[in-house]
Amino acid sequence: MLQPLTRLGATSDRVGLAGADATGTFGVVGYDRNGNSAPIEPGDLKLDYDASLLSVTPAQHGYFTVKALKGVGSGLVTARVGALSVAVPVTVGFEDVAVADFENAASWTFAAARATGSLAAGPGQSGGGLRLSYDFTQSTATRAAYASPPQQLVVPGQPQAFGLWINSSGKGEWPSLEFYDANGQSQILRGPHLTWTGWKYVEFAVPPGVSYPLKLRRFYVAETRGDAKYTSQITIDGLVARVPPSVQAPPVAKLADPVVKAAVGAMPWRFAVMSDAQFVARQPDSDIVKNARRTLRELKAAGPDFLLINGDLVDEASPEDFALAKRILDEELGGSLPYYYVPGNHEVMGGKIDNFKAVFGDTTRVFDHKGTRFVTLDTSRLNLRGGGFDQIAMLRDQLSAAAQDSSVGSVVVVFHVPPRDPTPGKGSQLGDRKEAALVEGWLADFQRTTGKGAAYLGAHVGTFNASRVDAVPYFINGNSGKNPATAADDGGFTGWSLWGVDPVTPKEAEHVRRNWFVDAPDWIGAQVRPHVDTLTLTAPSSVAAGSPGKVTATLQQGERTVPVAYPVSAEWSGSPNLHIGSVRSAKPWHVAVLDPAKGTLTALRDGQVVVAVTVNGVKNEATVATAARAAA
Repeated sequence: MLQPLTRLGATSDRVGLAGADATGTFGVVGYDRNGNSAPIEPGDLKLDYDASLLSVTPAQHGYFTVKALKGVGSGLVTARVGALSVAVPVTVGFEDVAVADFENAASWTFAAARATGSLAAGPGQSGGGLRLSYDFTQSTATRAAYASPPQQLVVPGQPQAFGLWINSSGKGEWPSLEFYDANGQSQILRGPHLTWTGWKYVEFAVPPGVSYPLKLRRFYVAETRGDAKYTSQITIDGLVARVPPSVQAPPVAKLADPVVKAAVGAMPWRFAVMSDAQFVARQPDSDIVKNARRTLRELKAAGPDFLLINGDLVDEASPEDFALAKRILDEELGGSLPYYYVPGNHEVMGGKIDNFKAVFGDTTRVFDHKGTRFVTLDTSRLNLRGGGFDQIAMLRDQLSAAAQDSSVGSVVVVFHVPPRDPTPGKGSQLGDRKEAALVEGWLADFQRTTGKGAAYLGAHVGTFNASRVDAVPYFINGNSGKNPATAADDGGFTGWSLWGVDPVTPKEAEHVRRNWFVDAPDWIGAQVRPHVDTLTLTAPSSVAAGSPGKVTATLQQGERTVPVAYPVSAEWSGSPNLHIGSVRSAKPWHVAVLDPAKGTLTALRDGQVVVAVTVNGVKNEATVATAARAAA
């Protein structure tokens, strides 16, 4: 049995049905506080839905089948167990809404990455079209050619897909549409590779969970194959949004995983993680390089035992890029802080890994440090098998060896591309879902059968995110240099992470091994450290009993404002007469209570307190007067 049920989830974020009599499926999964999960049988669930629009019946393997009874409509299927519930949006039918007809092709603008090209008006599939010409012979790294409208195009409704006519010459380019969602987050929709010649209608699916409305930023084609060099042109026409009836699902509460801690300084030993700087040698003084150097100085000052660089330190994988990377690491770390460099996709950029290996050595490593075994793998090809099957076998062997080694109390697996992408697009995760399931299954089995600790560290997504799969922490490190990919209040900021480790003893491991449904040892924690240009603390000048004051903090990164809230690690403190925690645990000498989780300051007695917050070594404080009675 698992721990008590704490939340529900669905196997599908959305069910879209084409019309009357169309069917889809979903299932309901229950989770305990450790992230252990199990399907919930249909017979144990109560469902609420519009029976005039939908028919919902139990199906095989614990799923439900949803059938449309009308040609057009939308609604929620809400599944309940006790006080817990989960809602699945269901839409029926589509309407094609014109987004761009490209009759104004002359006003669109061209841009490129590691390529040259141009835009021009041309004959479309119906009327005028937009011709995109490009030269992809100038690099072996990923090349792209972009076409952007005169201004971002706002798409009404909640489209589930976009349709576009493409006249291709069959060179194998990868077409994409890029949108900004309501949170300002980039959403990239991928189409099929252009392997045909002539006109073809192509659809780009919108991932579930995006925040509407969407704004079209640009269309582009990319070439990721290092050995594919060519010049080509395509013509596009008739971009439409496939819009179903709107439906609004209840907001999903943000889960704060306990692996993210306010501080890790009290833990026995520490290591640092940085990733995704993505600088280029031809711009050695760029803002991205400055951010990378800043990160290295900050983490060195924190005094970790070593540094893990989890991929994409460079952008184009040229020999000059790696030479600059080595020079920056030597200059900023001075040889006094050991580091392990794990390759990401930008360490190859469609080419070979040889340039990386010439400067930084092996692409996989195994090393033990104070009772924890670290296994780093190569996902530079966006999957595990691209780094060689040997590394997959090596991971299996190392987990088996660690299980039998009494000197090893925990294992950390590190590779750049994570098993799961927490963003709606899911475009930055292992493409082979069997590989993802394999890693998750092996780590869960290792922790459950040995009682020892297991954890995974990834990057690549452009956000800081922590989650748990079957009680194993999975952490995605955000960007250390380039701009993030998500909203600031959702992990979208630049920075790094400092990790604390409290070694799992043989006694602790044996207890968990014999009673694996108890909580696993709390052996590892991350202090998420964003770059802080300025830190602002907002607090009332006074609070009186019965009227708690609101206390908040924000930090600035250039023009980006980041709330000081999960997943940002913040240390709240204050004067000796201020209690940090709940009112119930306050002592007689406390005159006020600060609850950081709720952001409230409650007065208990007359007096004055100092409230302080520290983020990544930057501190700010405020003085607040307190009154034992409410004002008249």
